[in-house]
Amino acid sequence: MESLYNSLMYLTGWPLAVLLIAGGLYFTFRTGFIQLRLFAESLRVIFEKPTEKGGVSSFGALMISTASRVGTGNIIGVSTAICLGGDGAVFWMWLTALIGGASAFVESTLAQIYKRKNPDGSSYGGPSFYIESVCKSKFLAVVFALALIFTYGVGYNMLASFNLQSSFETFPFYGSSFCWYAGAATAVLFFLTITGGCRRIVQITGFLVPVMGLVYIFFALAALLINIAHVPEMLAGIFRSAFDFKAIFGGFSGSVIMWGLKRGLYSNEAGIGSAPNAAAAADVSHPVKQGLVQMLSVFIDTNLLCTATALMCLSAGIVPSAKQAGAPFVQEALAQTFGLTGPVFIACAMVLFAFTTLVGNFYYVENCFAYIFGRMPGKKSLFAIRLTGAVLIFAGAGLKMDIAWGIADISQCLLAFINIPVCVLIGGVAYKALGDYIRQRKAGAEPVYTARSCGVTQPTDFWQE
Repeated sequence: MESLYNSLMYLTGWPLAVLLIAGGLYFTFRTGFIQLRLFAESLRVIFEKPTEKGGVSSFGALMISTASRVGTGNIIGVSTAICLGGDGAVFWMWLTALIGGASAFVESTLAQIYKRKNPDGSSYGGPSFYIESVCKSKFLAVVFALALIFTYGVGYNMLASFNLQSSFETFPFYGSSFCWYAGAATAVLFFLTITGGCRRIVQITGFLVPVMGLVYIFFALAALLINIAHVPEMLAGIFRSAFDFKAIFGGFSGSVIMWGLKRGLYSNEAGIGSAPNAAAAADVSHPVKQGLVQMLSVFIDTNLLCTATALMCLSAGIVPSAKQAGAPFVQEALAQTFGLTGPVFIACAMVLFAFTTLVGNFYYVENCFAYIFGRMPGKKSLFAIRLTGAVLIFAGAGLKMDIAWGIADISQCLLAFINIPVCVLIGGVAYKALGDYIRQRKAGAEPVYTARSCGVTQPTDFWQE
């Protein structure tokens, strides 16, 4: 068992790094640097209303995917990357997000094209659906669905629960049993929320994500102003460490690239096939619109919120160390800047970030169960699935840090090694949709998509003439 674990952990190193960079660069060139040239367009489409009354809007789908992306990885993940990889890990997180935007566009556009219709007219879908439709492999589609259930229902949610309770470590009341009390409270609150269904998830995340994101960025800006004298050296340190030969080639576990890429992937999830599950629920007139929206979500997660954490921590002037990896480094840095207010703010932010992560993640889990069963599970099955999810959240609070991160790293790696190659093989459908969208926009029309006119030969539940 230990040898299997070590073999899987090896895949989360250079093999995963090569896959992410190569895949992201390939999609970037094939889409003509879409994350740069259509960035303004992505801002325009997020506020469009759904085409049908009561449908999930682009903004609603963005909030579901951002709720999953914006979580404990934005705080604890960034801290871990800096403490174990060095300041330069921040640069590699930026790079992951830049090229990952193209990956997010392709996978989410494909999910929109091959989405399925619910009896009430709403839609659902994800990588499993486009794998089955285009690759004609039910087996691979089911394997992916199971891998995503494990990643989000087990790996990510247990890690989020652990990170949430660990953010209280620096407080005097934190004792040996605190993790279990925190885990129990989190599990109960999660269960009560998740039983409200998809629309409850959209409502909760649609409110919490923008609010907590804006407040978090405000604190980051305040920290920079307070520590303005440290900013020049901080920025120089990021770029100096990012291209330091020893930091880059210092072994798998110590490489600044590895930590930057792995924690960047954990945070923004670009290319691993999670966000397409949210993208497929959006009611839009053209699949490319939701591809652009999910591309924007990657930017929000990494370039805004992860950067906010990095700058708050590094501008405090505290030298990070491996012993501080995780919550302690963030808490100490903010205590240095804001006094007691800093640790209290981070603890509150962690509660909100972790909660929306848990809820957003389980949306993906239920979507994959819908694929495996051929429909949304019945009430009894859903109750059992959600109760199991709550139990895992409770158990995750008591994990050790290296085990919690190891499970999450391995599970997300498995998703990436399925989804990115599949998107490379079938991405032509997304590129044709992009060309169709751009032609209609240039002609001054509001883009409307029809599958057959864009070369889609497989039957689809939507996009018929």
